[in-house]
Amino acid sequence: MKKALLTASAAAFAIVASAGYASARDQVQVAGSSTVLPYAKIVAEQFGETFSNFKTPVVESGGSGAGIKEFCKGVGENTIDIANSSRAIKKDEVQSCIDAGVKDIQEVKIGYDGIVFATDVNGPDWALTSEDIYKALAAKIVVDGKLVENPNTKWNQVNPNLPDWDIAAYIPGEKHGTREVFEEKLLIAGCKALGGVEAAKAAGLDDKAADASCKAVRKDGKAVDIDGDYSETLARIDSNKTGVGVFGLAFYENNADKLKVATVGGITPSVETIAAGEYPVSRPLFFYVKKAHLGVIPGLKEYVEFFLDDQMVGPESPLADYGLVAAPDAERAAQREAFTAGKTM
Repeated sequence: MKKALLTASAAAFAIVASAGYASARDQVQVAGSSTVLPYAKIVAEQFGETFSNFKTPVVESGGSGAGIKEFCKGVGENTIDIANSSRAIKKDEVQSCIDAGVKDIQEVKIGYDGIVFATDVNGPDWALTSEDIYKALAAKIVVDGKLVENPNTKWNQVNPNLPDWDIAAYIPGEKHGTREVFEEKLLIAGCKALGGVEAAKAAGLDDKAADASCKAVRKDGKAVDIDGDYSETLARIDSNKTGVGVFGLAFYENNADKLKVATVGGITPSVETIAAGEYPVSRPLFFYVKKAHLGVIPGLKEYVEFFLDDQMVGPESPLADYGLVAAPDAERAAQREAFTAGKTM
């Protein structure tokens, strides 16, 4: 017989529900990353079809940061059960959760994804580096050893091998987990390679301020934050055929008839190059479970277990067919074991 183990906060949740404050919610609620969104929707739909005794989970987007913020609002039926995220939760976000009574969080890694640069399918071939991205999109760049306001207005000023196009890049807004990967693996990497950190320190900035300078994006209209999902970025490129967009690999692969992908560091993004660790702009994908809701919200435990099954996240799964890069066998098994054991952060 399976036993439901409730933490003190979960027990409090159960008492509130039974006291008539409100009828307990009977449907799992998920929000967060637009990158994880399609994977979670596939799982939710198949879960609903497989388990007739549970309602299909409600899965919404909003971005990793927004989802985690919602997740950390507290414990109870008016708060979400799971936050999807395309980056690991931050220490200050964990503390925010704890301060609001969300003391037990279970982290689940579902696999890997890469972020890609793509243009209209009829455009030229593109070969980018982190240095190119930094020189095109950073607010300040290194010129003759000093930081100056970014003077580049065309891609071929950044690199003569790139097109003679006005710089117009549609990048994830700051609330998206994809933005942080973009900053760390492209802007900061390119900045360091070109001496930007040294130039910032020579100008009197400390280590933290130097990193902040590296990842600061220009605000002159050449880089446009997209706060919606990837479909909004696609619409921007459809209306501006010389625009460049940042997408998740899966979204690109499902729209390859409309988009042409760029290489980064000489590597073409694909499931194979990400799984092999060759493509430089890849990241793990997560979701976070409110342990206090397990055994209280009907179907929550079962949904997580269903999500972690190899039939969902293995190399031959529907999520892999959609574009998820499956984690190695041992890693997938470890994720299942950690959840079953109730391991928290």
